[in-house]
Amino acid sequence: MALITLQNAQLAYGHVALLDHTDFSLESQERVGLIGRNGTGKSSLLKILASLEKPDDGTLQVQTGLRIAYVPQEPILDLQSTVFEAASKGLADARAARDLYLSGADGLDLDALQNRIEALDAWNWEQRVEETLHRLHLEGDVKVGELSGGNKKRVALAQALVSRPDVLLLDEPTNHLDLDSITWLEDLMLEYKGSLVTISHDRAFLDRVATRMVELDRGRLLSYPGNFAQYQLLKEEQMAQEAVISARADKLLAQEEVWIRKGVEARRTRAQGRITRLERLREQRAQRRDALGSVKLEVASGSASGKIVAELEKVTQSFPAADGGLRTVIRDFSATILRGDKIGLIGPNGAGKTTLLKIILGELQPTSGTVRQGSKVSVAYFDQMRDQLDLDATLEDFISPGSEWIEIGNKRTHVKSYLSDFLFSPARANAPVRTLSGGERNRLLLARLFARPANVLVLDEPTNDLDIDTLELLEDLLQQYEGTVFLVSHDRRFLDNVVTSTLVFEGEGRWREYVGDVQDWMTQSARSEALQRERDAQNTAPVAKVAAAPTPAAAPAIPIKKKLSYKEQREFDGLPARIAALEAEQASVDKELGGGQLFNTDPARAAQLGARHADIEAEWLRAMERWEVLGGS
Repeated sequence: MALITLQNAQLAYGHVALLDHTDFSLESQERVGLIGRNGTGKSSLLKILASLEKPDDGTLQVQTGLRIAYVPQEPILDLQSTVFEAASKGLADARAARDLYLSGADGLDLDALQNRIEALDAWNWEQRVEETLHRLHLEGDVKVGELSGGNKKRVALAQALVSRPDVLLLDEPTNHLDLDSITWLEDLMLEYKGSLVTISHDRAFLDRVATRMVELDRGRLLSYPGNFAQYQLLKEEQMAQEAVISARADKLLAQEEVWIRKGVEARRTRAQGRITRLERLREQRAQRRDALGSVKLEVASGSASGKIVAELEKVTQSFPAADGGLRTVIRDFSATILRGDKIGLIGPNGAGKTTLLKIILGELQPTSGTVRQGSKVSVAYFDQMRDQLDLDATLEDFISPGSEWIEIGNKRTHVKSYLSDFLFSPARANAPVRTLSGGERNRLLLARLFARPANVLVLDEPTNDLDIDTLELLEDLLQQYEGTVFLVSHDRRFLDNVVTSTLVFEGEGRWREYVGDVQDWMTQSARSEALQRERDAQNTAPVAKVAAAPTPAAAPAIPIKKKLSYKEQREFDGLPARIAALEAEQASVDKELGGGQLFNTDPARAAQLGARHADIEAEWLRAMERWEVLGGS
């Protein structure tokens, strides 16, 4: 039996139907990923499931005694309270019941009250809070106002989890979390024994956590089994089928419209039947809601900068610490940033990503080291905290103050037409910014950013609140952008698809540059650590041997090359050709998979090549290891 059932739900704001006679059910131990365009009503649906809002029509059935916890996108917390106090608000009923029992007030039904306390497990509520905080790596005596955005999110999760809910409802839980925190949240959700419904744009998070995807599309809820990757395949097939059916229906309707205009004799039964069918076709066409448009992204690149954007040599940056000492956030960092580089900055919250960016762009002088700025550098910023937003300004004035026209390159566009490219209707052009949702505000900031000529883009968490379709379009735009991009993001899939190199925080102020995307960094980092362990083992082994049997005649051992057997020699001679063949095959696979078009045209072939790519990598590593063992250098 379903834990929560929503039947024939309807919800509308103005003339827009967010829920249109839709149904939804949640089963036990199910993890549902809820996706859809910004403004389609995902958060409203989540609040309906949490019984915080009611639909205009329809029924919501919830199992008796079901405990539901809801964590909003922007949790409201008392900044003056401690973490323990904030988390314990999730047990307000248990605390109140126990306090009432202990008060010994006259007229209390102590038996009934004790049964309620035991049902809520209220006798040890403090222990439950402490256990939850320990599990979430939070200190109970710290003030909430002193926490980072990511840790505030953890406090909100603690507030929800202390009640041991059967159903957990999360609205954009990965916003403001760094990569380590997102991985921690994924592990937490995989261990969670209850049911989960989460709104998220983080495709890697959905791939790992979700067991079912539900898309809110044109007022209807469409369910797809599996994670986000499986949803993409099924959605593509569905869209193709929907296009064929719609085309056939439109063709038939056009034929019947031509027939009706010729005039008919309504008394004939056959003619009357065709008229009835025509009316039905018209009704179906009117009810069919076309798919929402896509954001049209275009960026003004401005004039090209010099070849070198910035050159850093042994840069160190320190700040005074609370204890009177110095806190070093950047230590002896050197790098050269060239025109066209797309660089991702990876590190936990508070690591110094913004500080490093300011030094690279010449906005902050380092404590020591030298920074050489390139020529003709023009910078445009995207701020994750939306500090650039004027909430009282209209959309039109915010995008183009004092003018009705926007110039991008050699193209001149009316501001209302430009706003429509970002899915803002002309009727909303004079609406104040404060009326927009979080995702729409991010979209508006992107519209303003791309209207400013710049050859360097600095994007600080641009993916927050953006729907997946817009994310994919933004990825394509940044890939084609000819200028330089600095990208601060915790969205692994987005970074993988955009950046050409990464600057990674490795602790104690150390930053290191890695060529490639996040996956390349993780692979290179793992190999580097493995090699370091091997070196450490090799360095300690001779020392131990000498210490065990010290002699005056002890001398460094001279490695003697082992004589190979006939079979080993043949293997050794054949390895270079084998390694070269694997590298050639890998290059061929990369070329065929390049651009991702094969996944649309032939997904089976793409999956086969993807699996072969992984096999080639493993074979190549084995061949290289064998080469070294047999004496190669």
